[in-house]
This record gives sequence, structure tokens and C-alpha cells, in this order.
Amino acid sequence: MPVWKIHGDGRNVAPGAVVRPEERLSWPATFAIGAQHVIAMFGATFLVPIITGFPVSTTLLFSGVGTLLFLLITRNRLPSYLGSSFAFLAPITAINAGQALETAQQITQALVGVVVVGVLLAGVGFLVQAVGVHWIDKFMPPVVAGSIVALIGFNLAPAAWNNFTLQPELASVTLIAVILFSVLFRGFLGRISIFLGVIVGYIVAVFTGQVKFDGIDEAAWIGLPEFHLAGVTDPAAWLYVPMFLPVVLVLIAENVGHVRGVATMTNDPSINKHTGRALVADGLATTLAGGFGGSATTTYGENIGVMAATRVYSTAAYWVAGGAAILLAFSPKIGVVFNSIPPGVLGGVTTALYGLIGVIGIKIWVDNRVDFSRPVNQYTVAVSFVIAVGGFAMNWGAFQLGAIVLGTVAALLIYHLGNAIARARKTGADDGGPIPAVGPLGGDPE
Repeated sequence: MPVWKIHGDGRNVAPGAVVRPEERLSWPATFAIGAQHVIAMFGATFLVPIITGFPVSTTLLFSGVGTLLFLLITRNRLPSYLGSSFAFLAPITAINAGQALETAQQITQALVGVVVVGVLLAGVGFLVQAVGVHWIDKFMPPVVAGSIVALIGFNLAPAAWNNFTLQPELASVTLIAVILFSVLFRGFLGRISIFLGVIVGYIVAVFTGQVKFDGIDEAAWIGLPEFHLAGVTDPAAWLYVPMFLPVVLVLIAENVGHVRGVATMTNDPSINKHTGRALVADGLATTLAGGFGGSATTTYGENIGVMAATRVYSTAAYWVAGGAAILLAFSPKIGVVFNSIPPGVLGGVTTALYGLIGVIGIKIWVDNRVDFSRPVNQYTVAVSFVIAVGGFAMNWGAFQLGAIVLGTVAALLIYHLGNAIARARKTGADDGGPIPAVGPLGGDPE
């Protein structure tokens, strides 16, 4: 069991100070902060299996196990909770024409894609650990990284609309609640506005008779989660794998961003040395989850928010959160309750959620001051976005490349080939780097 040093008196954090990863507060305070991390991750983590059709309890189990695995592999130096990744929603639901998976076979087929992504992510982590992270920045510069993250969110818009139209009044109430909570409350409550919006929508649905309680009374309080093995021997499953491959780039961006964020907030640049280990850990956690029926994992911005609000970066709190998620996973009744959430609530919350995924991509551009006066940057985004929003696809018999794959390939090719041509011709159409904080926006070379 890891050993943490007590920070100060174990109860208070002085102004300007932080509780570092290797430190902790008293155990009662640590358990309380761990509980906050559970609440913070819960709203987003349980939505992924609800939307995709994966078992909720199984997803919670591997979320908790993945978190503990992450802490072990990063040598207890990098605080992080591994919740369900929204980047997988599009390829998973594409297996069932944009809807939640309905059969065990569909689930086992989707799990193959999850496993492949996990293995590739772990491989990238080993490479980063050996040679450093700079090659990622060159292969996936801000304009490309932002495009890939954003197009995944915008590609999911039709799925949100499909659920919204089933119960538009309930969906509207849920969406309004999410927005109001985000602007009415400061700090922690504001950061879990999606979770609170789902609660409001569910309560309204109960009082208006739109919730089906079938199976809740019969479900046991304690029991094993529902496991599925990845269908690696199913030839049809491998036809879906290309749809999953762009997700690797999203997980890389999320993990690298998480490590840099923690290093900045703790004022400890040495944490960046753990980037490779973080990628390996998330890759192995995703592989483990995909192998036995859980949703893929990733680091969570919600939990970064809790750390920023409390100034407690102790990994001890994450051991508490991971353990709590594992315990919750062994309650089938909780899983049935989550599955009773009506489509209108999901339609309202995913309208905001999918849009927020797109906004995260746009924020990458803003943070890195991408120069959109340059044609290469313009077309990298323009073409990839239209492909994603329009749902472009290419079919060769049973083999299909979906919009996310095509949009990702388009972004990478347009950016790298366009830059090579523009620089060879000295046209000034290439990416000239970040725009100055004050001054003119790009333009032709002098």
C-alpha cells in the first residue's frame, strides 16, 4: 500500500499551497475528497454505457479497476480518475446504425475495437517513454488535434436529435437544467452540472409517468456485474475496427493534456516525465475493460476540476474513488436504475454533452492561438468538419469507413501535405505557428 506524507496539520491547506500527489490530508478528509471525485466522475461515466448499451455495473467496475491500475503504473505520482471515454460513442453506436447496442453479439464486436485502441495507446505510451512526447506535437499539432476532438462531438449530433425528438418536452427541461446549473453555481456544483441536469430530468420524468420501473424491485442489491468477452474470433468484428482507430489520437491528446495540467497546477514540471506511463496505463486499462465487457477509459476533466477547487492533488483520494467505484459495481439494482433513464433525458443531456466535446476541440485552437488566416489551417478544419457533420462514408462491400475515420484522415493529409506544398512553393498558405498575442493575424510572407 502506498505511503503518503501528512500535509501540514492534516486538516487545512494554506492559501497558495497545494496538497501534492505524494501527500495527503487526514483520512476522514481524504475519504470526503475521494467521495467528491466519485460524484464528479459519476454523471459522465454512467452516461456512456447508457448511450452505448454496455452494462453499467461492468463499466463502473473497470473504471475503478482502471483507476487503481493507473495509479500503480504511474508509481502513485500522477493523480487521475479513469472514467468512460466519450470518444468511443460514435464508433460503438455506428455498429447499430447510431443507436445503443441491443444484442450480446454487437457488444462483443464493439469490444474488439476497444481492445485494439487500448493496445495501440499503450504502444504509443511505451514509445513516448522511450523517445519523448515531441513527435506527437509534430504529428498532431493544435489545429489537427482540435479538429479531431471536435469532429467526434459534432458527428454525434444526429444521435442526440434522435433521442430529443422522442420526448422533446422532457429533453428541453433536462437541457435547460444543465445550462442553469452551470451558470448558477460556483465551483464543484457548477462542474457537475450535467450530473445534476440528469437528476432534474429524471425526477420530472418520474412525476410525469415517463419512467419504466420494470425490474428495479427484482434486481438484487449485491451481485456480480455482467461480463462479455471481446469477439476477437468474429471476422465481422474486425470490419468495424477502422472506425475506432482515430479515437487513439483523442486519447493521446486527453492524456497529454491531463499530465501537463497537473504539472502546471502543482508547479512541478517533473510530473511531465510520467506522460509515457500515463498513456501506457490508460491503454492497459482500456484493453482490460474491452476484454471483459467494460467501456473504454480516459482521464477526466471533471476530476481535474475537483482538484483545482480543493487544491488537493493527493493520489490517496483517487485510491478512495477507485475503490468506491468497484464497490458500486457490485450492485445490480444501481445498474437497473440507471437503465431506466428515459430517452428524453438522454436527448437533452447529450445535446449539451456532444456540443461540449466539440467545444473542447475549439478550445485547443484558442489556447494555442491557431492562425485561421492561413489556408492550410482553414481547409484542415473546413473539410474534416463537413465530413463529420454530414456523415460521409465509404463502403467496399461489408467494409465501411465512417465519417470520423474519413474526417481524421482528411485533417492529417490536408495539414501535412498542404504545409509541404505551401512551404516548397513559398506561398504563405502554410501554418505559420501561433498568432501573436497582440498584432496582425498571419498573412502573406513579406
